[in-house]
Formats: sequence, structure tokens, C-alpha cells
Amino acid sequence: MNFDVWWIPAAEDQLAEIWMAAADRAAVTQAADRIDTELAADPLGVGESRPDRYRVLIEMPLVVYYEVSEPDRRVRVLRVVAARTLS
Repeated sequence: MNFDVWWIPAAEDQLAEIWMAAADRAAVTQAADRIDTELAADPLGVGESRPDRYRVLIEMPLVVYYEVSEPDRRVRVLRVVAARTLS
């Protein structure tokens, strides 16, 4: 059974800003789609845990911070930022 993935409005706004500024908008769209798919399928099996029940998932070129409510089968994406690459 899948989880319901919900991006809070602030995270949706952050994603829109990243998309607007991106040199490769398709890559941002594809990463967001992969994030939705991965979080819906197994939110505790992807990403890494952080303090206070938060988790982080890196799906280039995005990094999302989220929390999982197992009883509700719900994932809330709380924040998204553009991943920085080392050169």
C-alpha cells in the first residue's frame, strides 16, 4: 500500500522557484517526479533520517526534507532546495 505524498505550500513555492531558475528545467521536473514515486512507495527505505523524525532525500538536482506518518500512510514534504555539486 502506497503513502500519500503531500508537498506543503512553502515547499511547492520553493520547487517553483528552483524550476524557474534552472538551466535544465526538465531535470528538475524529472527529479520531482522521482521523489514523488520513491516517497509514495517506501518513504522510510529511501533518504536518511534526521533528528525530530525528519528525513532527507537527495534526488539530483533536488534535496527534499520530509516527515512520515506511518499510521496515516502520509508523507509531508517540508522543504526543497537545489542540490549543490562540487566542482
